[in-house]
Amino acid sequence: MKCVVAEDEAILRDDLLDLLAAAWPELEVVAACEDGGSALEAIVEHKPEVAFLDIRMPGLTGLEVAAAAADASPATQVVFVTAYNQYAIDAFERGAVDYLLKPIAHERLAATMRRVKTRLASGGVDPATLASIIEQLRTTLPNERRAEPFEWITASVGKETQLILVEDVAYFKADDKYTVVMTTTGEALIRKPIRELLDVLDPRMFKQIHRSTIVNMKAIAAIARDDSGRGTLRLKNREETLAVSLTYMPLFRNM
Repeated sequence: MKCVVAEDEAILRDDLLDLLAAAWPELEVVAACEDGGSALEAIVEHKPEVAFLDIRMPGLTGLEVAAAAADASPATQVVFVTAYNQYAIDAFERGAVDYLLKPIAHERLAATMRRVKTRLASGGVDPATLASIIEQLRTTLPNERRAEPFEWITASVGKETQLILVEDVAYFKADDKYTVVMTTTGEALIRKPIRELLDVLDPRMFKQIHRSTIVNMKAIAAIARDDSGRGTLRLKNREETLAVSLTYMPLFRNM
């Protein structure tokens, strides 16, 4: 039985891995991820029987990962990991989905293991039910962001340092040690990597579409899908197109 673990805090991730190794030794952890994008890629690649997803992660949240992964790996049973209080936990208890409350207790993990195994034996939670539960959780849980998103960034253009309004950015693209900031008028460089950008950008406006690319949803003119299921984005005010990897295509299912 395969498993994906996603937790952005290294200490908590290692603690969960140790608990799983002791309590569920036959479970093979095929990926231990520190952000939502990596978790989604791992689920799509490995199609594990179970995924432990921290709700609040950089980039894609645990809820977004679960929603996007439902298409590519519908048999994967999701266990959300959360630090939210009892008011929020009530939302989990009402739905057919498991959760672990931080700090994780051995007894709770053991009970979760039993329920996951029972669900797997009975065919699991169907994707439509999971989608309904995720939508309920999105409206019930507190704000998942750790801080207010950036409105401005400082970037280098040659020997100059410019102040760029975040909403004017068409997309960000990783480039070796830097990240390229593409606007309608040109490009600039920042040192903050893609993974760290995901934690300070507004997730309603910016979406990761590739391991190395984050796009401003307002900058998209159209999306085309090829026979393999991958996508290509056409932008409103730039001539180049952007590739959308298969992993992230579920984010555009309604476009």
